[in-house]
Amino acid sequence: MTKITLRSVVQSDLPTLFQQQLDPEAVAISAYPSKDKGEFMRHWEGILRNKAIVARTIIYKEKIAGHILCWKEGKYEQRIGYWVGKQFWGRGIANAAISALLLEVKIRPLFAEVANHNIASKRVLEKNGFELLDEGAKVSMFKLAK
Repeated sequence: MTKITLRSVVQSDLPTLFQQQLDPEAVAISAYPSKDKGEFMRHWEGILRNKAIVARTIIYKEKIAGHILCWKEGKYEQRIGYWVGKQFWGRGIANAAISALLLEVKIRPLFAEVANHNIASKRVLEKNGFELLDEGAKVSMFKLAK
């Protein structure tokens, strides 16, 4: 398996994470629009203040490869989400990051939402035990029960 490290997101990670979410190809495959700098920083300040959110920076070969999060959405749903910078795609980093997060976060069930056309991300979730729960018009919902 690809060797990565997860560590808490710190303020100095944000410029790199901001740049990663600007990539047009990454935005197209994720189906989530990029944010302008002010909106991005406000969003992440809220994440970093919220102690209920598990926010981790993915480190690969001493570089920031992306981030992975776990948060509560709605009354019952615990979700995960992740973003790997385009220059790090195809190296097993998302798979390794999810695997590492699942060792840290014991809450189940977990849910993840993926753009229907993002085949690679669907496969990564399935490799980590997530099952397709619902396929909507634009996004698919996955669930990890155990």
